Amino acid sequence: MTSPGPDGLVVGQATLDDWKVVGDWAADEGWNPGLSDSVSFFAQDPGGFFIGRVGGEPVSAISVVNYSADYAFLGFYLVRPDLRGKGYGLATWETALAHAGDRTVGLDGVVAQQDNYRKSGFELAYRTARFTGVVPVGRTPSDVRTAGAADHAAITAYDSACQPADRPVFLESWLTAPGHRTFVRHADGGRLSGYAVIRPARDSLRVGPLFADTADDARALFGALAAEAGGRALAVDVPGSNTAAVALVEELGLAPSFETARMYTGPVRESARERVHGVTSLELG
Repeated sequence: MTSPGPDGLVVGQATLDDWKVVGDWAADEGWNPGLSDSVSFFAQDPGGFFIGRVGGEPVSAISVVNYSADYAFLGFYLVRPDLRGKGYGLATWETALAHAGDRTVGLDGVVAQQDNYRKSGFELAYRTARFTGVVPVGRTPSDVRTAGAADHAAITAYDSACQPADRPVFLESWLTAPGHRTFVRHADGGRLSGYAVIRPARDSLRVGPLFADTADDARALFGALAAEAGGRALAVDVPGSNTAAVALVEELGLAPSFETARMYTGPVRESARERVHGVTSLELG
């Protein structure tokens, strides 16, 4: 898929190698991308990444990743700062959004762009804040352990209940990506009651997802995350609609740094939002 735009802009599908420059742009914006994120992003939908070029030079980017026949997620909407205001972003947006077809599209929008997203049919679902800081290292609870391959089926089923779409292909990559560590907690009877992933990123460690039945489950998982962090700062994106999750990160001493808005173009399937104590990624949902 290619599309012409202003000033000779050509928008086409991006490769994984192309996306390295987009990761640098995201880092410059303060998004703190994970070091191995792109491989997992492309595993879900390798045709869902777009880059705009003028004279062969990358100037704009966006991803529209299809998760299912009904749902897609938009992220990485970026234009090089020195080239903004030329229409490159809108042309890139229009080309990429066609990839979603008639699916409902979700996104986590920065404050500066939320009015523009509303003009394109996106409506607010809830707000999300990034909390960052050092969680004091204590004793990892005995019922929290590192996940192994035998846990993947249960994690995938648990994850599906928390999301607007199933995403087993993405998870298979995410749970095993270089540097990613996954922890699980089980309730009485051996049922999975939460899981969390921590990964290295540009500026601090990133947590996501952190899905748990209760705040107590999430607190226990944070104990393992803190031990893994070993005194290093970590960041987690917390939905404001989950007041227990917000109270927990504040209790742990984390501080909010910036806010986004989860927005959708239409209906999404019901999910256990009360379990979402940390979003997987603002770029992929």
